[in-house]
Amino acid sequence: MSYQPGYDPTRPQPPISVVPAGPYPPIQYQPLPPQMVVQAAPSSDLATASMVLGILGFLGGWCLFGLPCVLAVILGHIGLHETRDGRKSGRGMAVTGLILGYVFVGPMIALTVLVFFGGVIGAASPTPTSTP
Repeated sequence: MSYQPGYDPTRPQPPISVVPAGPYPPIQYQPLPPQMVVQAAPSSDLATASMVLGILGFLGGWCLFGLPCVLAVILGHIGLHETRDGRKSGRGMAVTGLILGYVFVGPMIALTVLVFFGGVIGAASPTPTSTP
């Protein structure tokens, strides 16, 4: 600690005033510069539906006979058409729906055909039962 002339640490110090010494000038606020607001393009509802149906076809399309996959492909193409000029966003969702739809539509249709024709062939030619 450095020595200050006239300072005695044993002597009580006068209280410090918290009231301002005088009036302050009024605060002058500068106006904010105008701000540019950019509105985002609305998302394509059909692109969103294509992605949701593609995911649904991936998770449970086997029990729905590939219908979500087919709808994902159809709505994905329409969603791509809507997002082509940039007025609507969601092109990635449309592409995701298309990819999931195309990847799983083939196996789902094959499974549907096998189930359908297996049931028809089984009903048309029942297995003979042996009589004792």
